[in-house]
Amino acid sequence: EVIAKRIAALTGQPFRTAPNKFAALGGLDAMVAGMAGLRGVAVVLLKVANDLRWLASGPRCGLGELALPENEPGSSIMPGKVNPTQCEAMVMVCTKVLGEDATVAFAGAQGQLQLNVMRPVIIDCFLHAARILGDASETFRRYTIEGTELNRGRVAALLDQSLMLVTALAPVIGYDKAAKIAHKAHVEGTTLREAAVATGWIDAARFDEVVRPEAMVGEMPAI
Repeated sequence: EVIAKRIAALTGQPFRTAPNKFAALGGLDAMVAGMAGLRGVAVVLLKVANDLRWLASGPRCGLGELALPENEPGSSIMPGKVNPTQCEAMVMVCTKVLGEDATVAFAGAQGQLQLNVMRPVIIDCFLHAARILGDASETFRRYTIEGTELNRGRVAALLDQSLMLVTALAPVIGYDKAAKIAHKAHVEGTTLREAAVATGWIDAARFDEVVRPEAMVGEMPAI
């Protein structure tokens, strides 16, 4: 108790001794749970980094919906491509953190009877994971998140070519006709609007009135 109070005074943190000393010697559950929190953050950041990589893929053959900042010279083998280096760095960091979480979990399970001697490797993994995850998050924010822009022209072009929008026609002209319009547009490589007008089942003005993507997102109206 005296040592815990002294450490708390030096650090300004609420250090205290474990209420059950035997449980604290044999099990390191709190450390394992703390590392699991870092794992949760890493899982989220891993998805975000990969999503940004895919959405920014291009410039011609990828999705190209996002434009990443050009932090360094582009690809030497693919002209026009912006290398997603910060996304790749984040993926590597998150992969490392997930590996260290596995180490901590295994070490936490190695308490035999009244003692677990794996505390050093758990502390090493936790502190390293927390440091690299924090550093990577800061650089990811500074060099990727803050400079990423939406490619509105590309998004509009993909939306215009989307066959999904045909669902808005089903209540107006029926499912069968709507499905045939979607098939026609797909086979002939045209837009839904062009295919729909060509069938004569709906005119251009009515199509524009019915097929409104902005009305197909958001909350559903109460019934």
